[in-house]
Amino acid sequence: MKILALERESSATGEAYTPHLEAEARRVWELFQGGSLREISFRLDERRAVLELECASTKEADELLATLPLVEQGLIEFELIPLRPYPGFARLFRERSGGKEETGSENDRLESS
Repeated sequence: MKILALERESSATGEAYTPHLEAEARRVWELFQGGSLREISFRLDERRAVLELECASTKEADELLATLPLVEQGLIEFELIPLRPYPGFARLFRERSGGKEETGSENDRLESS
């Protein structure tokens, strides 16, 4: 399952983060190399991270993120947003019978394929 993780910072000063940044980068690299962390970026409008994870559940994602040094220190936390694929492309490939679209929900068609 694809999960988007949006960073939320505490009210700590920048000095509180500094001693943990190298360990944070190392752990992020380990998660990336392990395949659970697919992408990490920073927002342009604020200095907060946005991570894309591939995990079996939001619980697993939360457990992985809890291993980050900045999370362990209580300096950041994450809002987790589970995602599903966009189903709208199915509209482009609907089967038609006698000039009429088949009935049934889009999700029914997606799940049966």
